[in-house]
Amino acid sequence: MDEFSLIQKIIIWVIPVVFAVTIHETAHGWVALQFGDRTAQMLGRLTLNPIKHIDPIGTIVVPALLAMTTGFIFGWAKPVPVNDRNLRNPRKDMAWVALAGPFSNLIMAVFWSIIVLIGLSYSDALAYMGLVGIFINTILMLLNLLPLPPLDGGRILLSVLPGPLSWKLSRVEPYGFIILVALLYFGIIGMILWPLMSLFIGLLPIPFGAPELLQLIF
Repeated sequence: MDEFSLIQKIIIWVIPVVFAVTIHETAHGWVALQFGDRTAQMLGRLTLNPIKHIDPIGTIVVPALLAMTTGFIFGWAKPVPVNDRNLRNPRKDMAWVALAGPFSNLIMAVFWSIIVLIGLSYSDALAYMGLVGIFINTILMLLNLLPLPPLDGGRILLSVLPGPLSWKLSRVEPYGFIILVALLYFGIIGMILWPLMSLFIGLLPIPFGAPELLQLIF
């Protein structure tokens, strides 16, 4: 695969990253709509327009700082609003709403693996974009499934735990992102996620393993 300049890499990264966070958030709102909550729809958040989903801190500042200090990229978009009081079965339905985001990243990772296969025959730039798409969607999927509120995995856990345990876990939510950023900064999240990423990427229909994939991206 050809070497790309820094500017070329940035341009190639933009499309898969924007799609990853935008579709992730839109998926939450779309599933909430299916269960009776029209909040996201009424606020114009059921859209693939990335401007509607960008959070200046989570989408720009935090990823840039983490990339410069830890080499691990993490960020978030502006959360799609969901009013659980509008859901037909709030506890059960919120689990499905939360799961929609990571599931969308799973689908996109598979989609980008197909793009890699096409790009290897026709375009190195397209293949590289596909690799980035696999990488960023795998990170978002696995990271969001961690059982820490307000991540999706935490919200799923809140929905399935018995009432008293759910209430105790919910008290962590105001500090969730602070805890997460600290775990990322000290490399603890990386120790958990890298093996899972390697395992998942190894299952995708691409003609090389996870270590080679990560080397090609960086």
